[in-house]
Amino acid sequence: MTVIKGEKAKKYVYGFVDLSLQEQVNGIDLTVGEIYQFCERGTLDFDNSRRKIPRTEPLRPKDEWYSLKPGVYLVRYRESVEIPLDCVALVLPRSSLLRMGATLHTALYDSGYKGRGVGLLVVFNPFGVKLSKNARIGQIIFIKSEKVEKGYEGEYLGEGLKEE
Repeated sequence: MTVIKGEKAKKYVYGFVDLSLQEQVNGIDLTVGEIYQFCERGTLDFDNSRRKIPRTEPLRPKDEWYSLKPGVYLVRYRESVEIPLDCVALVLPRSSLLRMGATLHTALYDSGYKGRGVGLLVVFNPFGVKLSKNARIGQIIFIKSEKVEKGYEGEYLGEGLKEE
């Protein structure tokens, strides 16, 4: 497994707040774009014929800050990414987020994915957490893989790149 160093990985990430802070040794820091709360239950089956992604509502920052109580939130990253056909990517939580009692759960970014991805932000701290708009919360790492001829073509291709 080969992780692409940050200085090379930056060419796959767009919309930086400040590249001098976001470029890391082994990846790129992703920041808070929007945070959403869940409003209903979701449904998932084998072939997605009955899949229902739950409705969410955006939270509004107050004076550029989100005050989050313990619970589960959907966070859309500010930056967009384009995963090359010879890579996959993972987003890991920043250690500062873990140290304050919160974490990110994320899924694999397939070869060919393009968009502004989402993560599941879980606040465990019983006192909650406070995150600024554009806070660096995760780090995306790009991992070399066998090159595919045809990349990701699923429903989430291009997500978050235009008004949804």
